[in-house]
Amino acid sequence: MFSSLKMTSALCRPTLIQRSFASQSPVSWNLPESAYTTHRCDKPKLEMTTTKEEALNFYRTMNVIRRIELSCDTLYKSGLIRGFLHLYLGQEAISTGVETVLGHKHHVIGAYRIHGWAYTRGISAKEMLAELTGRAAGSSKGKGGSMHLYRGATNFHGGNGIVGAQCPIGAGIAFAQQYLKQDTVTFSLYGDGAANQGQLHEAFNMSALWKLPVVYVCENNGYAMGTSVSRSTSNPDYFTHGNHVPGMRVDAVDVYAVKRATEYAVQHALAHGPLVLEFSTYRYSGHSISDPGTSYRTREEVNEMRQKRDPISRLKAFIEEHNLATADELKEIDRQVKAEVDEAAEFAKTTPEPDPSELFTHVYTDLPVTRGVEYHV
Repeated sequence: MFSSLKMTSALCRPTLIQRSFASQSPVSWNLPESAYTTHRCDKPKLEMTTTKEEALNFYRTMNVIRRIELSCDTLYKSGLIRGFLHLYLGQEAISTGVETVLGHKHHVIGAYRIHGWAYTRGISAKEMLAELTGRAAGSSKGKGGSMHLYRGATNFHGGNGIVGAQCPIGAGIAFAQQYLKQDTVTFSLYGDGAANQGQLHEAFNMSALWKLPVVYVCENNGYAMGTSVSRSTSNPDYFTHGNHVPGMRVDAVDVYAVKRATEYAVQHALAHGPLVLEFSTYRYSGHSISDPGTSYRTREEVNEMRQKRDPISRLKAFIEEHNLATADELKEIDRQVKAEVDEAAEFAKTTPEPDPSELFTHVYTDLPVTRGVEYHV
């Protein structure tokens, strides 16, 4: 069992009274103290306020990500997606909550479980599914696939297939931001499986020395491929792995806790340098599509997590309890999301593959002139 997750529902409880109207007024409440555990830094403020618009935007975004992932699963099993495929099912609150704070002026670089982040960084369901099926209309013209989604216009530096390799690159992006005196930060994403990589700790050190505006984000879903945290790591408190770099563990089932932690992290990184955020989450699927996910954990564990720590169910219960939307409004969002992603899946099946001539494009770029160096391209 994933010991660092507490199976509680501290944010909200389901209401037994169904009302026929929805509140248009802002709602205020306090996040539970258990939402955060800190290392060498203060906790964020627990007082929160939200609106109907924000809550429904969260609900819609998280549902689109989940529908995309379910479509990916179907397309893969139909033979239309090939190669590696790492699904984000169960982790939707992280990219959703982070992105509502960052906007696209800040930078994000990730690992290979990247679909949710690609969507919140502006890659549509159509572009994403077309990319995954190797179509010319894909976000990388069908050449990148699942692990290499990318969007330069929104400062999304894409996924990376080498475990932990993106973290020092994230430090480099943050160095450029600091050098150019930009008032922005980089969020460098990795999983618990990369948390013990030497290059990550080298990046921690250099970032702290230079006080770079970088936030290292550990999406801890409990299993590094098929190895549980308890079997892979002597210190399972990943938010402390930076040693003198401050850190924070966040209950990432709660999208509002993620949002508030992100606000804190951005302010900290701009003022003081690096911070480690460990988002405690859970993945419902296996490590990749070829992993059934049941050889190293029980079906009962997965089902229990779905019932007690599902981020979408948690948000839906919160919306209902605080009267932010009616049941009919939520059903209409569900209907629209399903229609949008179903249309995207059909598009991905039928839109053309790249022309064979595309094999030779985007291989080289114009190389800079370097004194004493000749290029033979």
